[in-house]
Amino acid sequence: MVTDIFTNFSLSNSSILANFSFPFTHFLFGTTLIIAVFYFALRSNCVYLLDFICYFPADHLRVPSSMFLEHGAESGVFEKESLHFQEKVLERSGVGDEACLPVSVHELPELASFKSAKEEIEEVLFTVAGDLLAKHGINPKSIDILISNCSLFCPTPSITAMIIEKFGLRSSIKSISLSGMGCSAGLLSISLAKELLKVHKNSLALVLSMEAVSPNGYKGQDKSMLVANTIFRMGGVAILLSNKKQHKHTAHYKLQHLVRTHMGSDDQAYYSVFQKADADGRVGVSLSRTLLHAAGKGLKTNILELGPRVLPYSEQLRFGWSVICQKLSNNVKQNEIYVPKLKKAFNHFCIHAGGRAIIDAVESNLKLEKEDGEASRMTLYRFGNTSSSSVWYELCYLEAKGKVKKGDQIWQIAFGSGFKCNSAVWKSITDIKPDVSNAWSDRIRLYPVKLP
Repeated sequence: MVTDIFTNFSLSNSSILANFSFPFTHFLFGTTLIIAVFYFALRSNCVYLLDFICYFPADHLRVPSSMFLEHGAESGVFEKESLHFQEKVLERSGVGDEACLPVSVHELPELASFKSAKEEIEEVLFTVAGDLLAKHGINPKSIDILISNCSLFCPTPSITAMIIEKFGLRSSIKSISLSGMGCSAGLLSISLAKELLKVHKNSLALVLSMEAVSPNGYKGQDKSMLVANTIFRMGGVAILLSNKKQHKHTAHYKLQHLVRTHMGSDDQAYYSVFQKADADGRVGVSLSRTLLHAAGKGLKTNILELGPRVLPYSEQLRFGWSVICQKLSNNVKQNEIYVPKLKKAFNHFCIHAGGRAIIDAVESNLKLEKEDGEASRMTLYRFGNTSSSSVWYELCYLEAKGKVKKGDQIWQIAFGSGFKCNSAVWKSITDIKPDVSNAWSDRIRLYPVKLP
């Protein structure tokens, strides 16, 4: 009897607890969910692109092909065969007569000195950084993160220190200067800024990208190193990024994806773009015949990671099925791997203006139409290969043409030494209207031009 009482009491007590635990569990879960939502909302990792400005060289810095060749002959540096080789490369390079070189390169004899390189850095970066801050009325002391990239010129104090001294940035700023990262360093800098903005909330980041042309012209006879002389020109860009929620609706773009691919473990890719001294001890950057192969391999690897993030499932399934069919078939040509229709994911393409061959290869491999490479070809023609800033001149071109509408997705693709292929996907938050600060605003009506 006593046992029954205790048993009945125990059962009734358990049922009471059960009745109370059910709603309490729901309450606890709901409270936790609300806290989690608020927590993640407050620590949003969104990166917004407020604006960017590309450097616009003065007309007196233009180097038409005839002037380039005459200057090379007058310098007395190059043998006749080397001059003829540069002429042939220049004809096929896709670089037009409006592309510019720094003042020091116009001199005879050419003033390839530390001083001239520093002056070029100051001319380009001081101009674009100052214009960008002034355009938006930003106090330099409100900049929290500062990143610069310039591959072949690494002064002491650093380039970021030069910017801090020039504009009076505050002492607590997080500043980093990158060097030796090649033409893809512009997007690498964006990647670094993205990671820093994850940690430092409610912050502004200023990113500066350029290559110093002044001290890096090659004065020897090695053909693989002479190619760089014909395609690289002066340029640079200042980019303003933010993770502040107040910029959610006022920024120009939101960073959707950023994928970095490094092929350095492949010897062929590693040596495809390589700074070295020739047999006579003259330093230059060698661009090997394997460059296009390295770029294609890097792009393929990059797309394999980026594709699942941006492509619709239908395209992913078709691609996957084609891979399976090729592996099961003995006839590889009959079962070629399906190239996804990338225009289902992207509205615009900014392919690194490394040279006409690079743009042609990317268009061909990705089965893009000529209009998809228009911004890249026109950038190469007017500004030349400006290294890490080239993809921003291309975005400038699209904006100046009024092609970027709200909701559009833009894919920037950059290649660089190492060998690296980096890509960034931006989503336009608003319709972009061209303004006077756009590097193309003075003569966009003349483009696109018919290329030879």
